Amino acid sequence: MQAIVLHKIGGPESLKIEEVADPKPKKNEVIVKHNAVGINFFDHAYRTGQYKLPKLPAILGNEGCGIISEIGAEVKDFKVGDRVAYVNSGIGSYAEKKAVNTQNIVIVPDYISNEQVASSFLKGLMAHTLINRVFVASLVKRILIQSATSGVGHLLCQWAKYLNIEVIGTVGSDEKIDYARSIGCSYVLNYKTQDIVAEVAKITDYGGVGIVYDSVGKDTLKKSLECLWALGLCVSYGETSGNTEPVNLDDLVDNSLFITRPTLTKYKSHRAELVSASNELFLALNKGILRPKITSYKFQDVAKAHRDIESKKTMGSLILTF
Repeated sequence: MQAIVLHKIGGPESLKIEEVADPKPKKNEVIVKHNAVGINFFDHAYRTGQYKLPKLPAILGNEGCGIISEIGAEVKDFKVGDRVAYVNSGIGSYAEKKAVNTQNIVIVPDYISNEQVASSFLKGLMAHTLINRVFVASLVKRILIQSATSGVGHLLCQWAKYLNIEVIGTVGSDEKIDYARSIGCSYVLNYKTQDIVAEVAKITDYGGVGIVYDSVGKDTLKKSLECLWALGLCVSYGETSGNTEPVNLDDLVDNSLFITRPTLTKYKSHRAELVSASNELFLALNKGILRPKITSYKFQDVAKAHRDIESKKTMGSLILTF
């Protein structure tokens, strides 16, 4: 099969399409022949060395959707021909096929397209985790979403709007402001040119917000803490601007703040939760509650996709199609 192989840490040109051996399923695995796969920040972070890979060469990619082409000896709940999606199965989806443990896959309903599921499965499940599991966001009524037009951010905004939560969103350029408003942000700030702490204080009459969702990291985390009201929660779930600096616990004292770093691997590790959350996600897509903004690239154009990620001009979700 063909796969996109990373032999060394480097720029987008380090991603090479090569012929590799087809995967073989273990007893509890299926082979998923991909229709489309999601591109995520993890892929960029692994390629550049921001996050450490267990070994090189490596095939990147954390999620995918496609058709089951082969099943392991003990697989009972899935069959050849089923259309499925998966997460939490390690890297390796930048390829025509991947062996996936059945604990990590779900059946995709007919009313969801390949592009929809590839653009929103990992990101949508993360948004579901952030808004429903880390804390029930509807209880606080007012939140701040750093990088509101990002892959997870744009779905999180839409879900929050549906739940009647007031959203203050931030973006990294003025070109993204209109789109941020269209997906549910009552207020939009440019975190690169505006004083976010001062602006949030004005918007909230110096009351602050109950939760900040921060996927930017290094450039914004300290400011995120300053935007919270007493007993507020900072949810740090990404580091697109670089690895966050160590948090000084004294920064939490004055307002008795909370901070957490959730991962999808832990929150969706139980199969019942994965299936339940996936059904909620698919229903939200079907009803139009979530409308992923999709930029699609052909498999052979993966380097261009990664260059576009690095430009930070993209909005919404990026996918590779086969």
